Amino acid sequence: MNDILVLLGFVTTPLELISFILSVITVWLNIRQTHWAWLFSIISSATYGMVFFGSSLYGDMGLQLVFIAVSVWGWYQWLHGDERHARLPVTRLGARGRAVCAAGWLLGFVLLAWFLRTYTDTDVPRADGFLTAGSLVGQLLLSRKKVENWHVWIIVDVLYVALYVHKHLLLTAVLYGAFVAMAVAGLRAWDRVVEDDGGQGGADGKPAPDGVVFK
Repeated sequence: MNDILVLLGFVTTPLELISFILSVITVWLNIRQTHWAWLFSIISSATYGMVFFGSSLYGDMGLQLVFIAVSVWGWYQWLHGDERHARLPVTRLGARGRAVCAAGWLLGFVLLAWFLRTYTDTDVPRADGFLTAGSLVGQLLLSRKKVENWHVWIIVDVLYVALYVHKHLLLTAVLYGAFVAMAVAGLRAWDRVVEDDGGQGGADGKPAPDGVVFK
């Protein structure tokens, strides 16, 4: 699975190509609020964990393990996560929720960058730590169907393009470029869901009516 493969001018491996395809399916299903996205997230996280290990991106590798655990939790949340244990609606964060997320991202960055610099041989501890922390924040927000998850992913994915070009993971860099466009589409789609509900989507976990959930 780690044999060199040249595809449309990109040097990749079969494992990276499989991870690429699974990840695109995952984001497309997330935009449509289809709970099967979490199954593809689990599988693509496992395969990308192996890709990142081979490229000494240990923060990203470890993040995939966290993603697998969060994906199991997120799958449950999407199906049974509101106050009535019914399907979770799309909502927005309040000011306090945004502040907590920003503080968590900063703290995660400091701790992960220190850990990666001290205990691994990665040449990009700060970039890896910053993006790993941001990705975790984005995944947690996605698990709770917060519109702001797309804001986080837009920032993270733009920066990941540069990181993966640096690490010669060119197909993955292209994937994350596509993720930027898909995150913008996801943001617009989820904004419309809340707006179509008359702005009653709520904030900080207050549920909206079931009608905002795509069937």
